[in-house]
Amino acid sequence: MTNEEAHRLAREKGVSRPLYAVVRGVVSPGLRTYFRMHVSGAEHVPAEGAAVIAPNHKSFWDSFFIAVCTRRHLRFMAKTELIEARYGRLLVRLGAFPVRRGESDEDALQTARFILRHGGLLALFPEGTRIRDPDELGHPRRGAGRLALEAGAPVVPTAITGTEQLFLGPLPKPRRVQVAFAPAIEVSELAVTPEGAAELVEGMVWPEVEGEFRRLRSRPTLVAALLAALGIGGGVLARQRGMKLPRRKKSRLPWKR
Repeated sequence: MTNEEAHRLAREKGVSRPLYAVVRGVVSPGLRTYFRMHVSGAEHVPAEGAAVIAPNHKSFWDSFFIAVCTRRHLRFMAKTELIEARYGRLLVRLGAFPVRRGESDEDALQTARFILRHGGLLALFPEGTRIRDPDELGHPRRGAGRLALEAGAPVVPTAITGTEQLFLGPLPKPRRVQVAFAPAIEVSELAVTPEGAAELVEGMVWPEVEGEFRRLRSRPTLVAALLAALGIGGGVLARQRGMKLPRRKKSRLPWKR
């Protein structure tokens, strides 16, 4: 499937409701169970109308994990190479549309504007590329902010962890994936300018993403939490949170005084 065909299909047909429902019904329970998903703040995703989900980006699979967190149809950008593959048409009917990486892609921007203009839910990654380090975030760009301002669409800052290096060869690792949505940010008071986009993304959206991301990274695993609850896992829990345990003072024996 060519880029032109994919954009036309994404705009004219969009998501296939029966296909989306079937795939979601099959995939969602598996993702939630196998990856022990923890989701918080899902109520912050607007129930209707145009909105932008603005998550950090760790993996190609981020959009799919975010999609299972809401009943709405999520639209997202996918690199051209994926759309040109044999399963490209399937991805488009599941909400994807192509974007050329490393260059300004006006076709992708036009499709994004079309989706928001028609009240769609669109995932846009402000970092622009995947940041594979599990502990770090990249520097956000203004593009997501500009599109949100042009459409007057609220932005939902979103953090996701655990999706980097999900597979060991063809097999998925039993990782824990966490998704957190912060309250939506209204954009009606901001000017539709490059400065307004910078203020929105860098001053309002990204600090929320960073805060949620750090919170998720600091959450103890289930095993550590259970050990801590039993009073025997303090060392494990402290190491996960980057804390130093106080050293025990050595008692001096009476004959060594």
